[in-house]
Amino acid sequence: MLQVWALDGIPEITPGDDLVTVIADAAAGRLADGDIVVVTSKIVSKAEGRILAADDREDAITAETVRVVASRPTPNGGTTRIVQNRLGMVSAAAGVDASNTPEGTVLLLPEDPDASARLIAAGLRERLGVEVGVLVSDTLGRAWRDGQTDHAIGAGGVHVFEDLRGGTDAEGRPLVVTMPCVADELAAATDLVKGKATRRPVAVVRGRADLVGSLDLPGARSIVRPLERDMFRLGADEAYAEGFAAGAASVTPSSAP
Repeated sequence: MLQVWALDGIPEITPGDDLVTVIADAAAGRLADGDIVVVTSKIVSKAEGRILAADDREDAITAETVRVVASRPTPNGGTTRIVQNRLGMVSAAAGVDASNTPEGTVLLLPEDPDASARLIAAGLRERLGVEVGVLVSDTLGRAWRDGQTDHAIGAGGVHVFEDLRGGTDAEGRPLVVTMPCVADELAAATDLVKGKATRRPVAVVRGRADLVGSLDLPGARSIVRPLERDMFRLGADEAYAEGFAAGAASVTPSSAP
């Protein structure tokens, strides 16, 4: 049976706060071997001092952007940008967040979410004497679907995939490509109990102890699809414009009809 609950009693996090102590105190002896602790990236960023004074959020987005995938004007005169950020993730606004942060500041994603997750997992294991895994989650949109859901952007001591390839389905047919991203599924499940405005940024999943393992397991960075296997590296309008420009450049005066 899968159980998911949020931890109450997490205070407002400020730069330099020890998240291991904060989470251990809030858990109050309720963690057990095999539990997976899911921590919202926002409090990790706050603890790590990833707060940036920025009168213009757009400048912060630009600074975090490695590659623009698509951009569209918004009705209020702004621009929505889908970009690849320095962590390799493709998301709106490069993960730069202006909510639940003081006026005139923005939150950047953790410098290395996998390292953050491993550090918290190691600290909880040592402090509480239980073998837990840790996921760092963030809210992302999805291609082809409206709305958002939480995804795992950092992992420490958790198998991020459940590789079913080589097995068979209920009808005995071979499974060739089935590899659920269980880290994302768990992150999304905890968002149901954490909420966005309830100050409950940490949740616990119990019932998937099979996913908890060594701290040197591949992190959430391994979830990011390499660019060479990305079939949608550009938005539709951007891909059309790129192809049109390439075609126009290939036409010389002598080859034109």
